[in-house]
Amino acid sequence: MSQMLQMFQQAGPAQFSAMIGQVAPYFSTIAPQFVELRPGYAEVTFPKRREVLNHIGTVHAIALCNAAELVAGTLTDVSIPKGRRWIPRGMTVEYLAKAEGDVRAVADGCAIDWNQEGDITVPVLAYVGDKKVFRADITMYVSQA
Repeated sequence: MSQMLQMFQQAGPAQFSAMIGQVAPYFSTIAPQFVELRPGYAEVTFPKRREVLNHIGTVHAIALCNAAELVAGTLTDVSIPKGRRWIPRGMTVEYLAKAEGDVRAVADGCAIDWNQEGDITVPVLAYVGDKKVFRADITMYVSQA
């Protein structure tokens, strides 16, 4: 079991969410709240608030990218076998609709073979309510530690 998953299980979602901002301060800019984290799945929410808005009053594209990288990274961390490490290599994004409310970002890696090394593509979808507003494919490079 990864150290990150142990932290999540021991601290609980609220405290773990606060700790992520200490470990990687940039993520705190969106005030993320983890909903779920387990091998193969990660989900986080963040509120629509002034700090994440663009000039037209919707959630900024980079805030969506930030949430996507957070869920993809934590998902990868808790899903890869012990003795492996990872680093993001790239991100392809698509903005599907204006994000006009609180955002829920989901990385579902249930179909990924986490035993492989090299490039692994992690899919992320972001929603406002039930409406898809954003999708990303994040390439993670996985190698021996």
